[in-house]
Amino acid sequence: MANLNINLNDLGAQLASQFRNLSGRHPGLWPVAPRLLCSVGVMAAVIGLGYFFYWSSQFEEQDAGAAREVKLREEYRLKTAQAVNLEALRVQKVQVDQYVDRLQKQLPSKAEMAALLTDINQAGSGRGLQFELFKPAQVVVRDYYAELPIDIRVSGSYHDIGAFAGDMANLPRIVTLNNMSLSTGKDGALTLEAVAKTFRYLDPEEVQAQRKAAADKKKKAAKKP
Repeated sequence: MANLNINLNDLGAQLASQFRNLSGRHPGLWPVAPRLLCSVGVMAAVIGLGYFFYWSSQFEEQDAGAAREVKLREEYRLKTAQAVNLEALRVQKVQVDQYVDRLQKQLPSKAEMAALLTDINQAGSGRGLQFELFKPAQVVVRDYYAELPIDIRVSGSYHDIGAFAGDMANLPRIVTLNNMSLSTGKDGALTLEAVAKTFRYLDPEEVQAQRKAAADKKKKAAKKP
C-alpha cells in the first residue's frame, strides 16, 4: 500500500511538472499531458459549437421528418382501408341518400304549406274541437330548412284534445306541438294553447340566398379589425 501511495504521488508530481512553465512556449512543444488536455478541450468546444450551430437544426429536421413519416404512414393506412372498403362505403352512401330523401319527403315545399295548414285545421275540426285561435307566425329560415310556428288555441273535451294531439303526430308531414298549456273553462271544457311547428325544405333559390348571406357575413367579419 505504501508503494502504491508513493507511485501515485510520483505520477501526480510528474503530471503537475508537465503543466509548469508553459507560458510563451509553442503548443507543439508542450509535454504530452497538456497537449492531450488541450486537444480534448478543443474537441469538446468544436462538438459543442457544431451541435448548437449546425447539428441541432439537423436533429430538428430529422425529428420533423420522422413525425411526417408517421403521419403519412397513418394516412396511407386509412386510405388503404377506405380503398379496401370502397364498395361497402358506396353502398352506405346510397343508403344514407335514400334515408335523407325519405326524411326530406316528410317536409313540405313552400307550395304545399297551405295544404298542410288546412290538414291541421281539419284535424281539430274532425275531433269536434273549437278553434279560438289559429295564427301562423313569421317563418324562421334556418340553414337547410324553414320553420313555421302557428299559435293555436282550441277548446273541447279531454279525450278530443288528446286525440287531436295524436293526429298531429300521425300527419304525413312533420308537425310538433310546443309550449302546451291546458286550462279549464267555466263550463268544464278544456282549452289547449300551444305553438304548432311545421317545417319545410328550402327551395333552390332560398338555398342560394342563404349561402350568399352566410358568405357576406363572413366577408364582413373578416373586414373588421
